[in-house]
Amino acid sequence: MKQLTTHEGQLPFLKKIEGQIRGLEKMIHEKRYCPDIITQIHSVIGALYRIENEVFRKHVDGCVVTAFKGKSELEKQKKIDEIMELITRFRKTA
Repeated sequence: MKQLTTHEGQLPFLKKIEGQIRGLEKMIHEKRYCPDIITQIHSVIGALYRIENEVFRKHVDGCVVTAFKGKSELEKQKKIDEIMELITRFRKTA
């Protein structure tokens, strides 16, 4: 299926995360204090969750809503199954 939404707006956030990861590498090389490293790791995780939420929101607002406005019951069911699969997968990793 053709992608209806774009995610280029997330690229600056990914670049920032990339910098945070490089900072983590430097902190480890410098043998920084463990709680400082953990704090930085938590910042990276939080930033990734924010991107994940935005991509998921755009998927629902764009792709899923478009499928539900259409007439194809098969496409509607595919989107429901897709969302349920994502939710199930997220629960396993949380």
